Amino acid sequence: MQSTRRHRRDARTSSGRVAAELRRRVGLDLRRSRVDGGLSIRAVAREAGVDPSHVSMIERGLREPSLAVLASICGVLGLDIGLRLYATTGPTIRDRHQAAIVEMLIRSLGPGWHRLVEVPVRQPARGVIDLVLAREVVVATEVHSELRTVEQLIRWAGDKADSLPSAEAWPMLSGGRTPPVHRLLVIRSTRTNREIVRAHAATFATAYPGDPTAVRAALMGTGPWPGSSMLWAKVEGGRAELLQRRPPGVG
Repeated sequence: MQSTRRHRRDARTSSGRVAAELRRRVGLDLRRSRVDGGLSIRAVAREAGVDPSHVSMIERGLREPSLAVLASICGVLGLDIGLRLYATTGPTIRDRHQAAIVEMLIRSLGPGWHRLVEVPVRQPARGVIDLVLAREVVVATEVHSELRTVEQLIRWAGDKADSLPSAEAWPMLSGGRTPPVHRLLVIRSTRTNREIVRAHAATFATAYPGDPTAVRAALMGTGPWPGSSMLWAKVEGGRAELLQRRPPGVG
C-alpha cells in the first residue's frame, strides 16, 4: 500500500509553507542586493561557481539553495549570512502514551463539552495545544508522558493558552463570548515524573492550584471548572486511566 504521508516540502504542510516563505524572502534579498550592485545573474554565478539558471531560480524562490551555495552567492554580493533558531512552544511530536491519555480524556467527558485535538495557535506564541475543551470556560489541555524542563513546560503551556484567541477554531470554542481560559496539565504517573514533581511541588501547586477531585467532576459534567489544574494518569497495555488520588507527596 502506497504511503499517503506528504513530503516536508509539500505546500499543503506547515513545514512546506514555512520553507516556501523562507525561499521567497532569501530570493528577494539576493536579487535586491545584486541589482543594487549593478551585477548580472551571469556575473554573480560565475564568481560563485554556480550555474546561472540555479541563481535565477533561487532569486525567484523556486529553488532551495544549500548553505554552501548560499554562502558563495552572499560572499560575491558582500552579504553576511546567519542562521538562528527561535524557540516557540515546544515539540509537537506525541508519543503513544500521550495519544492514549488524550483518547481517554475525550471518552470520559460528560455532556456539554466541545472538544478539539491538536489546535494550532499563532500569536503571540506559535504552537499546538494537545486538546482544547470548551463549555462555560475554555481549557487548554497539555499531556506529558515525560517531564524534562519544568520552567519551560509551564511557560509554554501558559503562552499557548494565552494565544488561543488566535486559533482558527476560537469562534466556535468561545461561542462569540470572551470566556476565561484555564490550563489543564495531565502527567503520566511514572517514578521519574513523580520525583520531578515532588522536587518542584511549590511551582506546580502555584501554576496548577485547582482541586483534582473538582476537575474530574467538571470533566464528567457534574460540577464547575475549578481553575487551572493538574491530573495524573496511568497507562498500562496501551490503555490510559485517570488516577483517583494524587500520588503520595505530589500535586
